[in-house]
Amino acid sequence: MKALIVEDKAYIRKGLINLLESDNTEVEIIGECASVKEAVVVSNACKPELVFLDINLTDGTGFDFLDQTEHHSFKTIFITAYEEFALRALKAGAVDYLLKPVDFEELQAALKKIKSLPISEQKKQLRTAKKVWYQDDATLVLSLSDSFQVINLTELLYCESDKGYTTFYLADNKKYVASKPLKEYEEKLETANFTRPHQSFMVNLKFIDKYDKSGIIYLKNGKKIPVSSRKKDAFITTFLRFNSH
Repeated sequence: MKALIVEDKAYIRKGLINLLESDNTEVEIIGECASVKEAVVVSNACKPELVFLDINLTDGTGFDFLDQTEHHSFKTIFITAYEEFALRALKAGAVDYLLKPVDFEELQAALKKIKSLPISEQKKQLRTAKKVWYQDDATLVLSLSDSFQVINLTELLYCESDKGYTTFYLADNKKYVASKPLKEYEEKLETANFTRPHQSFMVNLKFIDKYDKSGIIYLKNGKKIPVSSRKKDAFITTFLRFNSH
């Protein structure tokens, strides 16, 4: 099977390739991609038979990639960190997935299952998973001054609180201001891999580029977020745990 790997972490891609090569699995890697945009171009050009697909990418999700791909007669195995609502979506659709770091025996089992699965059946599974992904757990409804706004939490970079108002900053550069304090959203956001490194901010862990030990978080869009001294130890623990998957 000709396979494409779509994963934004190079060490995960390398580890998966090593496992596939050591197993003589008849899987030929024809490309590696780190973003939705790149993966759509490569997939349309190379027409893979199998895609190992990260569910959270720097510029979108695995479902965004599937929506934008012209040639969709390939089979899909998701690779993902242990994220509560991501796994709930995949399990609801009975879609095959591998947890990071990829385990050799789980990889063998997924390949064995996917080879005998008809494309038509997997497309049904993917539709179910996508529907669950975009349901309540992946969205938040904001009460704005003139409307109710639905935002996708997988596209939310960070929130900033000021004088009882909270501003939500999205990956597409849109922002929304809600007339509620940040604590009103904290519990919901924590279940979607957000952390609160400072009294005024909540940050999406998947959009963190690096943490400077002086106490500054750098997001992938260049934004700097402060980490308070009181929350520093808890943040570092959460940050390292999230990125160890």
